[in-house]
Amino acid sequence: MDIRRKAEEARTASIPLSAVPAEKKNRALEAIARGLSSRQDEIFSANEYDLDSAERNSVPYPLIKRLAFGEEKLQEVLDGISALTVLPDPVGKILAARELDDDLELFQVSCPIGVIGVIFESRPDALVQISTLCLKSGNAVILKGGSEAIETNRILADIISSAVRPEGIPDGWIQLTETRDDVRNMLDLSKLIDLIIPRGSNDFVKYIMDNTDIPVLGHADGICHAYVHSDADIDTAIRIVVDAKVQYVAVCNALETLLVHESVAPEFLPAVKSALDSKGVHLRGCENTRQIIDIVAASEEDWSTEYLDLILSIKVVDGLEDAIAHINRYGSHHTDAIITARRETAETFMNLVDSANVLWNCSTRFADGYRFGLGAEVGIATGKVHARGPVGMEGLLIYKWKLYGNGQIVSDYSGQDARKFTHRPIDNG
Repeated sequence: MDIRRKAEEARTASIPLSAVPAEKKNRALEAIARGLSSRQDEIFSANEYDLDSAERNSVPYPLIKRLAFGEEKLQEVLDGISALTVLPDPVGKILAARELDDDLELFQVSCPIGVIGVIFESRPDALVQISTLCLKSGNAVILKGGSEAIETNRILADIISSAVRPEGIPDGWIQLTETRDDVRNMLDLSKLIDLIIPRGSNDFVKYIMDNTDIPVLGHADGICHAYVHSDADIDTAIRIVVDAKVQYVAVCNALETLLVHESVAPEFLPAVKSALDSKGVHLRGCENTRQIIDIVAASEEDWSTEYLDLILSIKVVDGLEDAIAHINRYGSHHTDAIITARRETAETFMNLVDSANVLWNCSTRFADGYRFGLGAEVGIATGKVHARGPVGMEGLLIYKWKLYGNGQIVSDYSGQDARKFTHRPIDNG
């Protein structure tokens, strides 16, 4: 089936899906969890095939790391579905209410966006997260995963589609596409697809934005920073930096650049190097860093590189302003953290760093839809329109205006004897 036909089916399904009651959507999510559990051997077998193929084809290590879908990943997605199921239904929520006049009442109400196209990297667990978020928020979804995960994605999409059918979810709401031609052709379907969410490199996201009239919610590189201020507790800073770098190295919220205040650098850098050496992290540093610890020199390119690997660049800065300037120049507006003892310093950092997620005294790895309590995420948005940061259900919703009248006409509100609008807020609590 070509991409236009898939998009047409998704569009057709999106209309009844937008009005599916919360109870039915939650039963469908529970059915998906049961299906994933009961067919886990099929999932693991397909994933082993993809992993073997990736290794034979010399796929880079970070992609292979993301590709793996074993028992731990399965449990993570099951936990995500469970968390999503207990969240309130986001559709039909009254966002604002106002009386315009007697018996003329206006309500701003949340509703699904419609059909969402998501192009994502090799992580097959993303397919489960994205599709379940779309289901809960009443959106149809067209999924294009990485070619290296093709067998895993196929079995996951089949399980999800099959599981929800007995629960009354419209057929066609989830579509899986697999070729690059499908991506190119998808960009021309502005009458069928309402939003595209690309997850990949800056160049890839820019290509999508430059070649479609469909609104794009972009998430590109994750060049994340941690800044260790002069008053930071050394042991706390080391724990945070090590976790941010190595807890899961091949993800967009992993630490890529470490900034250290010059006054604490002589004490901190040798200690953090020892901790990172024990984890196999390769360090690159500026000239001031290399005068304190013996590591290779960092190039200008390192400051704007997302490694997704056991590599970390380090720079000594002369203070808070220098750190903020570096992050705003070289960062990707994703996630950046400060480690300091003073709230005032942290607030300055968090107010002036132009990123979607700014953190104080904690690991950058917390910047995640599941950890933020959003159920899961379709990605991290680094732009400034519609949604920003981890995009969970709220980012998959728009709103409509509902006006309830009783025969009113605009002519009554025009001219010399015009009626007056009351514009009185309505308590919708």
